[in-house]
Amino acid sequence: MPALADRLNIIKMSASTMMSVKSRELAAKGVKVIALTVGEPDFATPVHAIEAAHQAALAGNTKYPPQDGIPALKAAVQRKFKRDNHLDYALDEIMVGNGGKQIIFNAFMATLNEGDEVVIPAPYWISYADMAKVAGGKPVLVNCPQNNGFKLRPEDLEAAITPRTKWLLLNFPSNPTGAACSRAEMQAIADVMLRHPDIWILTDDMYEHVIYDGFEFCTIAEVEPRLKERTLTVNGASKAYAMTGWRIGFCGGPRALIKGMINMQGQATSGVSTVGQAAAAAALDGPQEFVAERAEIFQARRDMVVEMLNAAPGMSCHKPEGAFYVFPNIAGCIGKTTKGGKLIETDSDFALALLEEKHVGTVMGAAYGMSPYIRVSYATDTESLREACGRIQEFCRELS
Repeated sequence: MPALADRLNIIKMSASTMMSVKSRELAAKGVKVIALTVGEPDFATPVHAIEAAHQAALAGNTKYPPQDGIPALKAAVQRKFKRDNHLDYALDEIMVGNGGKQIIFNAFMATLNEGDEVVIPAPYWISYADMAKVAGGKPVLVNCPQNNGFKLRPEDLEAAITPRTKWLLLNFPSNPTGAACSRAEMQAIADVMLRHPDIWILTDDMYEHVIYDGFEFCTIAEVEPRLKERTLTVNGASKAYAMTGWRIGFCGGPRALIKGMINMQGQATSGVSTVGQAAAAAALDGPQEFVAERAEIFQARRDMVVEMLNAAPGMSCHKPEGAFYVFPNIAGCIGKTTKGGKLIETDSDFALALLEEKHVGTVMGAAYGMSPYIRVSYATDTESLREACGRIQEFCRELS
């Protein structure tokens, strides 16, 4: 059999995908599994967005789209950035991709040379490091400890920068911790970056509207306009509008960078589904009240999950500012044995045993660059969350 590419050796299946697969396999055997593994809102896509897609299809908008996005969606994205983030992007400074993930992949492929470094605060979304590696880059992970709210400290960022640094990647609110930066905290990061003018900044703002307790979201180019000319502001329809399966991401950034990213996308996938783009344009321009209403529901779920996990022996759960994840520390469970006889030496052991013995799917913290933690997604219905947290409490009480 002919050989596969060496690059497959530097990437791996996403741990959240792996745990989701294991959860589905158990469920297929008739086991009542509660999977808290996937970051996908359990709400429906807005009806007006679905109707816009339907009308676009009926109108014959089903041909190849422009590589950078249809004009109607790019104009809607332009209005969104101005309305929500006070950022002015020209239409040729905006592009649309197949989800936020392709936008980030395009950016790395268009800029990274072999050995260039990408500074990534940890814990981090699983795909960031692997995408950097595929593009020839080297991930440089910066620890963001729980005692600092899982946020990036300016002095740690400064220490991580070298002459090979090409990108700083920010994701606040964060997957997997839900941590978000205040305006002052973001300004402190910006102040560091002003001292390093040759570094690109990528901010993944996918959870922008999933924030709690009156927290005010901010993005770095808004906080520090002098950084706008080298900042790529990434967002999409997936989280705020419950449109994960529509695969619509978008970004605003410097014209030359956007042009390079469009060229890269042209060789990978070309343009994005026309009907999906029509739906996303309707979501961005349509009623926005339901976005905040859904965030209130997520906040109530967060409060319940944090309270119940903090009541589990051996667990310590930080209360995040946004997103729909918590990242509890399980240090008090390490070294113990489960009721089923499994020794818990790592957070991977914990997550796998929890799934096997109590049928609750979570993701091991090691996959996100920090142990001993697990990631719990609370983007599911409240009753399922309550039962799952009860099972986790029982699992921890039975450790010996």
